[in-house]
Amino acid sequence: MADEVKLYAFAEGSFVCRAKIALNLKRIEYENIEEDLSNNNKSADVLKYNPVHKKLPVLLHNGKPISESLVIIEYIDDVWKGVPILPQDPYEKAVARFWAKFIDDKCMPALSKVYSSNGDEQDIAEACEQLQILENELAVKGTKFFGGDNINLVDIAADFIAYWLGVLEEVTEIKLVTKDKFPKLTEWADNFVNCQVVKEILPPRENLLALFRKRFGKA
Repeated sequence: MADEVKLYAFAEGSFVCRAKIALNLKRIEYENIEEDLSNNNKSADVLKYNPVHKKLPVLLHNGKPISESLVIIEYIDDVWKGVPILPQDPYEKAVARFWAKFIDDKCMPALSKVYSSNGDEQDIAEACEQLQILENELAVKGTKFFGGDNINLVDIAADFIAYWLGVLEEVTEIKLVTKDKFPKLTEWADNFVNCQVVKEILPPRENLLALFRKRFGKA
């Protein structure tokens, strides 16, 4: 009997795309259930399967719900073999988890603050400080991706920086990541979005432009 896999999703969401990338890497067939969040609506299923955070994505595997994107990625990696998403070595696995958590706990809030404050100088400085830490990590590793020659948990966790951030910069005209300032991060982002397994599931740029223009009041 085949596994029943469903993903409650929002096409333009970077956290949802993390789960989609992981599923795509493992070539797992799943039913994609798109949620309508236009009026901040949450379906009864989402509220039922993720009653604590009430957020997307939610993965449903044989009727069992898993929520939170990084948890979902690890679950996918544990259940389905094939292309590994986390390193096999315990130390390297712990390091990958550290950097994924750093992205969620430090980078994402700092970036969000920049655009919610319409580019406050102090917020920009804080966000650039966090991005510089990622830049330095790539420089030290000297590899194509955070995962080495192939993407891993950390690269997937940073999908917003690779793709969504550039669209947001275009809409708001608040530019953070330039080739001069962050050459390694810029190169990494280009490599990441051009990975076949990533490119196949990224939302169209025009859809994100429309979403962000609506959100930030740009015509």
